[in-house]
Amino acid sequence: MLTWLIVLPVFAAVLGAVRLLCRRRTRHAFRWLLATNLALLGGALVVLGTALAGPAQASAPAASGGINGSALIGAAVAVAGASIGAAIAVAYTGAAALAALSERPEMFGRAMVIVGLAEGIAVYGLVVAILLIGKA
Repeated sequence: MLTWLIVLPVFAAVLGAVRLLCRRRTRHAFRWLLATNLALLGGALVVLGTALAGPAQASAPAASGGINGSALIGAAVAVAGASIGAAIAVAYTGAAALAALSERPEMFGRAMVIVGLAEGIAVYGLVVAILLIGKA
């Protein structure tokens, strides 16, 4: 909890600084944005490493059926990755479907099937997350 109390104000300050840089210097804004993203990625990896390492726990939680933290992180990554992939797929297929429907309205059924297939990617990520949590 203490980590979040320290990280969130720093994160807000960094985002505010990047926003000001983007307004003032448009040429150098991309470099600063890239450097900020890399710094935030490094910080996120440090927080993830400390969360995975954590303090040594006694064998009592494992014996009582506690959930493995690695399985939960894997489930979160599966859902997040599948959701982002589905969002990108729906964005492109939805735009193409609307363009096709504006020219030929009779293609509504085909267009919705293709958009529905793109949405199915998120369901696959949810299934993988359920399987991971079930194995923990």
